[in-house]
Amino acid sequence: MADEERIVELLSNVPLFKDLKRRQLASLARIFVERQCAAGEIIVPQGRDGYGFFVVASGAAKAVRQRSDGSETVVNTFGPSDFFGELALLDDGPRTATVVATEPTVCLILPRVNFLGALRRDGDMAVGILVELAKRFRTALDAL
Repeated sequence: MADEERIVELLSNVPLFKDLKRRQLASLARIFVERQCAAGEIIVPQGRDGYGFFVVASGAAKAVRQRSDGSETVVNTFGPSDFFGELALLDDGPRTATVVATEPTVCLILPRVNFLGALRRDGDMAVGILVELAKRFRTALDAL
């Protein structure tokens, strides 16, 4: 299977993109960048500017948040088709947690600038993704 087709298949299983048409997924697939990470490698550090959105293609990772008192807590775990960094798609704010690969992991990265360009070209895709982001934020707020 070609790389683009493999990425389209993976993206079709990502909740954020579940309502997108195949042509929209293919458009996104062309602008993702692949990154391989070793077990224990920091994928994104807490406090750094958000570069983009990450989808776990294979492997596993965990999000660890460092508190002001220096203690740490695992706030989420990720496996294939899970994603993180969705806030970085909307603003340039700092990462809210450090994400670390817990085993050899391949991530697909959607840089913010590429994402914004794709949304400008396809308004229907923009609406679909924003609706899913809003649902995710509501779910997170309900859990507080």
